[in-house]
Amino acid sequence: MLGEHHHLATEFPEYKEQIHKLKADDAHFSKLHDEYNALDDEIYRIEEGIETTADDYLETLKKKRLALKDELLTIIKQA
Repeated sequence: MLGEHHHLATEFPEYKEQIHKLKADDAHFSKLHDEYNALDDEIYRIEEGIETTADDYLETLKKKRLALKDELLTIIKQA
């Protein structure tokens, strides 16, 4: 949806504790989580009209966010 943040703990509430633990204990997960949040923030600003950009750039950001979310979820499920 437009104008919403997609934080991992909100997207996957059943893994909230694992996400918190992995952010503290796994440097790779923490780095990916930070990248995911930065992308999510940028997408939010574009969708809210705070920043403007080409539609194809926004779509590229969304695809990157989805790929990161998939990678993070894989790590979460393996933990």
